[in-house]
Amino acid sequence: MTAYNLVVMSNPVAGKEDEYNEWYTNVHIPDVVRCDGFTGGRRYKMGPGFEGPHKYMAIYEMETNDPAAVIAGMSAKAGTPELSISPALDVAGVAMTLFEAITPRIAR
Repeated sequence: MTAYNLVVMSNPVAGKEDEYNEWYTNVHIPDVVRCDGFTGGRRYKMGPGFEGPHKYMAIYEMETNDPAAVIAGMSAKAGTPELSISPALDVAGVAMTLFEAITPRIAR
């Protein structure tokens, strides 16, 4: 199996940041990780002194020989009770990119 990272950049709807963070951390990441092919996930917030179009990022780890099928399976669940989408998420501004691991993980 090949390792992949699905990187999702997003923002909350104005005035709904607390609701967005609660949902993303406690509902959305666990829902995505329960989808076949996903092995883990973690959220990040843009660091101090940096600016960009997205304030938040999630990295989902995948192990699969068919990443398109894994993403299609997850996408088919979007908006259902298995993978709810919060109204606090600025859906129009979401950016998603898939990266394939090309080296083993190097640790200290």
